[in-house]
Amino acid sequence: MSEASRSAPTPFSIFGLAPAFRIDAERLEAAYERAILKVHPDRFAGRSAAERRVAEQWSARINEAHAILADPVRRAAWLCEAAGTPVEAETNTRMPPDFLLAQIERREALESAKTLDAVEALLAQAGDEARRLEAEIAAAADDEKNWPKAADAARRLMFLQRFIGEAKKARGAFL
Repeated sequence: MSEASRSAPTPFSIFGLAPAFRIDAERLEAAYERAILKVHPDRFAGRSAAERRVAEQWSARINEAHAILADPVRRAAWLCEAAGTPVEAETNTRMPPDFLLAQIERREALESAKTLDAVEALLAQAGDEARRLEAEIAAAADDEKNWPKAADAARRLMFLQRFIGEAKKARGAFL
């Protein structure tokens, strides 16, 4: 890690949070609002171009930090990477066979869903599994410091989040 990246603020430090998967969403939102208000363009309208540019850079950094921490997959990936165990979502496609089979069956059920109730049931099931995976990541990362286990669960959660997005689009076709 370079000297510059070690001294750069982390997504957690920007909001005064300890690095952990379990975060208080309300505290994150309150810290985000406080931070973004400090660099809002209206506060810098009469300032120099350099000051406006710095405020814009901080605004981008704050927004990116918020995006990372608000998304469980991105938060898990950041923590795993910081611990030296990258999630490698694009290159590490190993998944447990039972998980893959369940995903294939879930996708087939979505494709054949003929009613809004059927899609809603699939969304509810996927949501339950996503919450279970988030709990698995929290235990692996925060309690056990088992980064390979956390990375594996994050990859599965990423896969599941894609399905949830597709199912929400399918639900929209019924609404």
